[in-house]
Amino acid sequence: MSKAIIGIASTLTQAETIVDRLKLSGFFSDQVSILMPDVTSTTEFGHENESKAPEGTAVGAGTGFLVGGVLGWLAGIGSLAIPGMGALIAAGPIMAALSGAAAGTALGGVTGGLIGLGIPEYEAKLYEGRLKEGHILIAAHTEDPELRKRAEEIMKECKAEDVHVVEATKTK
Repeated sequence: MSKAIIGIASTLTQAETIVDRLKLSGFFSDQVSILMPDVTSTTEFGHENESKAPEGTAVGAGTGFLVGGVLGWLAGIGSLAIPGMGALIAAGPIMAALSGAAAGTALGGVTGGLIGLGIPEYEAKLYEGRLKEGHILIAAHTEDPELRKRAEEIMKECKAEDVHVVEATKTK
């Protein structure tokens, strides 16, 4: 049974440390998700956001200089514009959930995408609130109980907040 271990990092450095440790523990790039505010968005990107609002998301190309190094290892990294949230940087299974599922859910946006990943509504709203405050959501997705335990340990050792284990929905 696939589960996701989810936590909140307060800083980019803390997020990079967690992702690096997950990588060193045996996680593959497509098993780790990250979601964070895109503080590099531009007026041009905002214009693209408006033109894609009916679909719920827009992919941008301006993430490269902010996300490099450790976070650049993640699969499918890119920008999304979520109505009500603004520009976000996302990677991993969460990218697919926000690109597809979020647009079609009753709640939409980040909360709907997280619910689509199997996160209970209460926790999804909590995480969306933390993202709005500028924090970074990290999730490790695995069916392996040992890797799952290790991911939870890593997040707690790195002082991630709001660490939860949830049933994960396959997004592939």
